[in-house]
Amino acid sequence: MATITSSPTTELPATAAGRRLGRRSSRHLSVVVVFLILTCGAMTQLAPLAYMVSTSLKDSRGIFELPIRWIPDPIVWRNYVEVWSKIELWRGFANSLLVAVTTTVAEVFVSAAAGYAFARMRFPGRNTLFIMLLITMMIPGVVTLIPSFVLFRYLEWIDTFKPLIVPLFFGTAFATFLSRQFFLTLPRELEDAAKVDGASPLQTFWYIFLPLAGPILATLGGLGFIARWNDYLGPLIYINSQEKYTVPLMLAQLNGLYEREWNLLMAGSVIALLPIVVILLVMQKYFVESVATTGLKG
Repeated sequence: MATITSSPTTELPATAAGRRLGRRSSRHLSVVVVFLILTCGAMTQLAPLAYMVSTSLKDSRGIFELPIRWIPDPIVWRNYVEVWSKIELWRGFANSLLVAVTTTVAEVFVSAAAGYAFARMRFPGRNTLFIMLLITMMIPGVVTLIPSFVLFRYLEWIDTFKPLIVPLFFGTAFATFLSRQFFLTLPRELEDAAKVDGASPLQTFWYIFLPLAGPILATLGGLGFIARWNDYLGPLIYINSQEKYTVPLMLAQLNGLYEREWNLLMAGSVIALLPIVVILLVMQKYFVESVATTGLKG
C-alpha cells in the first residue's frame, strides 16, 4: 500500500504567507501601542487646559465641587464679560500686542539678515563671532538682569516699553542660529546666478533668499510672538504704571485683587491664551516644515 507524502513545495507558500501575516500583525500592534501612548500623553497635557476652560464657565460655588464636573451646570458666560471690563483687560491686550508684534518683526528680520551673513558671506572672524554668539545662549537671563536694569535706569527707560522692545531690534542668538542653519541648506547655484546678474549681497538676500525662508521666518515669528506675549518677568521689572501693564501682569493683578474668584482668573487666562492658539493652528505646517529642513545642508 503506497503512502502519500506532502510535497515540500506546497508548504513554502503557506509558511511565507504566515510570516508576512505575522510581520503585518506585529506592525499593527506597534502602531496601536504607539497610538495609545501618544493618546495618554495628549490627554495628560490637555487635562489642565480642559479644567481651566471648565472652571472659567462655573460660578463660585461649583469651582471646588467634587467629583469634578467637567461640563458646568449652569454655564456662566458672564465671567468673560466681567473679567474683560473689571481689570480693563483690553488695555493689557493692546500693550501686549504693541510689544509682541514690534519685537517679533524686528527680531525675525535682523536675525535672518545675521544668519544669512554667517551662512553665505565670507569675512574675517566669521567663525569666531559665531562661536561667541552661541556662547551667549548658555548665559542665564538672570545673570544679566541687574546690569540691564542699571543700564536702562541710567537711560531713564524705566516705566516705558523701550527695555522690552529696543534690545530685540538687534536680534537674538537663537533666531540667528536657526536662520543660519536654514540658509546653509539652500544651493550655492542661487547665489552664483545672482552674482552673474550683478546683484549685490543685500539684493541677493532680499529678493532670493528671504522669499525662500518662509517656513523658518514663520517659525521664528511664531515662537518670538509667543515668548513676548507670555513674558512676565520683563514687564514686572520695568513697568510701574498700571495703564502700561501687559496681559501677564494684569492676570497676576487679578489673582491678587480677587484671590477667591478663580472662575474670573481662569476666564482671563482663556482669553489670554486665544492669540497663542490661533498662531499655533495657523503656523503648524510651517513649524513642521522648518524642523524637517533646518540643519540638513544641501
